[in-house]
Amino acid sequence: MPERINVNFKKLDKNAITPSYATEFAAGADLYCLDEAVSVEPGHTVMVHTGLALEIPDGIVGLIYARSGLACKKGLAPANKVGVIDSDYRGEIMVALHNHGNEAISFTRGERIAQIVFAPYLFAEFSENEELDDTDRGSGGFGSTGTH
Repeated sequence: MPERINVNFKKLDKNAITPSYATEFAAGADLYCLDEAVSVEPGHTVMVHTGLALEIPDGIVGLIYARSGLACKKGLAPANKVGVIDSDYRGEIMVALHNHGNEAISFTRGERIAQIVFAPYLFAEFSENEELDDTDRGSGGFGSTGTH
């Protein structure tokens, strides 16, 4: 069974829908459209309201990902690929959806628009150095570890 955390939320609108998991072992909780009707034209991005504010625990980040059905079947995905919701943010969760397809995509209030995954994170202390430890890979970049 996955570890559980408590995430307090506030409905900023009476029509907002509480995030929910589709199955017992789903990693992402679905986020729902608050807007009456939304249409995203090809090549455009629209900010979609959820009507929710979250109180994410310290040391946890909320990551907004595409729903695979919308992304694969309709070409609709978060414009920034992965949205990052910091634990000190208390504003409305909104999803910037971009239409990568060739046709306008429409949806209405109550439809699932994205999913949020909660994950722990590490805070880095950056130390400038003249030299870094050597590795077998070294400075090999994109595509340097495979032949395909």
